[in-house]
Order: sequence, then C-alpha cells, then structure tokens
Amino acid sequence: MALIQYKEKTNTRRFASKLVRAGKGERNVRALKFILPKKSGRSFGEVTVRHQGGREKRYYRVIDFKRDKFGVEGTVTSLEYDPNRNVDIGLVKYTDGEYRYILAPSGLKIGDKVISGDKVAVKTGNAMKLKNMPVGTMVHNVELIPGHGGQVGRSAGTALILQSKQMPSANLKLPSGEIRMVSLECLATIGVLGNEDWKNVKFGKAGRMRHMGIRPAVRGVAMDPASHPHGGGEGRSGIGRKKPMTKYGRPAVGKTRIRGKYSDKYIIKRRK
Repeated sequence: MALIQYKEKTNTRRFASKLVRAGKGERNVRALKFILPKKSGRSFGEVTVRHQGGREKRYYRVIDFKRDKFGVEGTVTSLEYDPNRNVDIGLVKYTDGEYRYILAPSGLKIGDKVISGDKVAVKTGNAMKLKNMPVGTMVHNVELIPGHGGQVGRSAGTALILQSKQMPSANLKLPSGEIRMVSLECLATIGVLGNEDWKNVKFGKAGRMRHMGIRPAVRGVAMDPASHPHGGGEGRSGIGRKKPMTKYGRPAVGKTRIRGKYSDKYIIKRRK
C-alpha cells in the first residue's frame, strides 16, 4: 500500500492524492454484505448530526470483532477496501468452510494463517486473552468487557501497548497516552492496524467529499447572529466571547461533560 500523487494538473487533481492497495484474491461473499441504509444524520426526520447527506450507495461488511471462533485455523484469502472505516479488512476462510471479515493489521498478507484461542502463537493477526500475552505486546481490537467484542483500537495505524499485568486486570496504554485498566479475560488481536497513511490523503476537490457523504461545514463567524453565537459583526470579526460556543449555545472547549462516565474509575492516567 502506497500513497501516490495524482499526475493530472487540473485544478481538482493538482494537489490530490490517493492510496493504492494491493488487495487481491477471493471476493464477493454475499452473506457478509448488505446495503447500508442512508440516515443522512437524521433521526425521525430531525437533523441530529450536521454536515451529513448525499453519499454513494455502499455495502456494509459484517466484521468479526469478537474473534470467538476458538481453535479453528483460518487462511487470509483477500485484503479489501471497506468504505465504512479507514482501515482495510481481510477475508478469512476457516478450515470448516466459514468466511469472516477481520480488521487487517500491518504486515498481514494473503495466504497467512490466523487463529483465536486461549494459548496461541504471538503472531500478527492471532487473537487471545490479555492474560496469556507477554508484557510489551502491541495489540488492537481490544475488548473492554469480556465477550462484548473489540471496542478500542480499531482505526488505521492504531495499536495499544500491554504495559503490565496484575490480577485481575491489565494496564493498556492507548494511542492518546491514556493508561487504562482492562480485565485480563478480555480478548485482543496482536499487531498494529495497517493503512496508517490514510490521514495523509489530500482529497483535492469538494465533490470527492460529497461522494463520501460529507456536506459543507460553514464557520460560525461567517453566519448571522440568529444562526450561530459567533455570528454578526462588521467585516472579519472574532467570536466576540470569552470562549467558543457550539451552534446551540453550549461551551465548545474545556470540560463539557456534566457527569463522569461509569468507566472513569478504570483510567489510571488521562491522555492530558
């Protein structure tokens, strides 16, 4: 996989770039795909998430976040692009004939063998419980509650570091710098997720974003005062407040959470 610059010198392609993927192999497992309904950021007709809409029709790929097929070896038959996430996915064919999609870590190739279990080889793509991993292992797709499936470490270029183990929990260092306690019974997949260059892609033109379902975002200071707290003023005026506000008049910086989350007690060191 490589990040390349478009050779065209038109206004729309002059600064654009794209990722070239080398994914080939077996495709079109229809049982693992279905048309993803468009929501366009609306719930019961009301806009709940702004700047969403349009978008090309796309399939949703059912990803195996749980990795609960224990003791059955699988072979990676293809590496594919997934329009619903920034990391590529791998199609795995198990010895019993079942197919499943998994998140593709960096270095995973077509033909590689992967397996999940209590005690398996510490190899990229294998999944096992944290209690059986050596300290210092880099992992992704980590469960926060045993059996719930991977919830953290699922984006491109991401890896968590197993810093220490002390019954009944392990200390994991997240990419943000946060250190969090997780049960040793939780499953995790070994390796660093691939496609780390996704953040360096230059889209080049607005139409490319519209095809992805991302609508324009207008700055608050460019609006009138009835549409945004930052609006109004003559010329290029600032926000005119002590702190930035959201469109709905709530603080946009600083501590915005009214109550703490139930899982805050598991955070040993915060990201800041």
